[in-house]
Amino acid sequence: MSTPTLSPLRTSLLTLSLLALPLFAAAAPAQVRLVVDLSARKLYGYSNGELVRTYDVAIGTKSHPTPTGSFGISRIIWNPGWNPPDREWARDEIPREPGDPANPMRGVKLIFSAPYYYIHGTNAPSSIGEAASHGCIRMTQSDAESLAQWVQNAGGAGRSAEWYREVRGSHDTREVGLPDPVPLVIRG
Repeated sequence: MSTPTLSPLRTSLLTLSLLALPLFAAAAPAQVRLVVDLSARKLYGYSNGELVRTYDVAIGTKSHPTPTGSFGISRIIWNPGWNPPDREWARDEIPREPGDPANPMRGVKLIFSAPYYYIHGTNAPSSIGEAASHGCIRMTQSDAESLAQWVQNAGGAGRSAEWYREVRGSHDTREVGLPDPVPLVIRG
C-alpha cells in the first residue's frame, strides 16, 4: 500500500496555514480585569492573570461609601460633563461642562454602576489616597485616561493612537460602548 502524496500546491498551502497558526493565537485578546482594594486605596489591572498595572485612588467616605462587589465596565465617556446627581449632598450644585475647572470629572469616566458610580479623573488630585469621594473611584486625570485607553482596547473598542490623542486634546464628549465588558471587583 502506498502513502498518499500531496501536490506541491497543497503542500505549500498546508505549510503556510501551519505557520500562520501562532500568529492567530498571538492575536487573541488579553483577558483583562480590574480589582480595587478599598483598604489599600489601590486599583490593580490584570492581564491574563498577571498584575500589570497599579494605581493609587481615592474612594468614598464613610457617609458615601464606594460599593463593593462584582461589576462590568461596558461604557466609557471621554471628556464628560458633570450633572449633579439627585442626591441630598448635590442639591445646591450646578452642572459643569467638560473643561470647566470646577467639573469634578476630569478627562474620562468609566461607568461601573450607573447612574452614580464611576472611575474617573478628578479636579482634586490631592484627594488621591484618601476617602474623599461620594462613592466614586477617583484617579489623577492622566492615570484615568491611561486606564480608560487600556480598558477600551481590552473591551473590543480600541481606537488608533491618533483618536486617543485627539480626544485627550479636546473638550468634545465622546461615548464608547465596549462589546466585551471588562470585569471589575471592588473589595473592602
